[in-house]
Amino acid sequence: MAHTRLERDGPLALLTLERPERHNAFDDALIDELTERFEAIAGDDTVRCLVLTGAGRSFSAGADLAWMRRAAGYSFEENVEDARRLERMLRTLDELPQPTVAMVQGAAIGGGVGLVCACDVAIAADSAFFQLSEVRLGLIPAVIAPSCCGR
Repeated sequence: MAHTRLERDGPLALLTLERPERHNAFDDALIDELTERFEAIAGDDTVRCLVLTGAGRSFSAGADLAWMRRAAGYSFEENVEDARRLERMLRTLDELPQPTVAMVQGAAIGGGVGLVCACDVAIAADSAFFQLSEVRLGLIPAVIAPSCCGR
């Protein structure tokens, strides 16, 4: 798959976000790919633990600005569907039957914080920082909040 890399070491699955040039920011393609990966891992009895990380300097900078610009032209229904796809990805990770570990380096912003919160354990490097920057734009992190606040 184009935006993620899955490696196996026996029962351990290491899933790496592979968009370092974009600080592993989400777009619709990455959201769909992560959902597919999480669903496949959930159904694989040979995976005993999932470790999630990001390539490059950042874990995940949240939403890709180019994707957000495109979404600005979406209809109401298209925006709702887009939010549902993001929620499904986070819920799928949150409900994985295997233990999940986020290994965080650099930025975890917006949806990146949601990925961390949807994991069972987070391990942060000294370089890690967490931010819900959408509040500066007058937006609430409503789609990622259930992952961060529990259900």
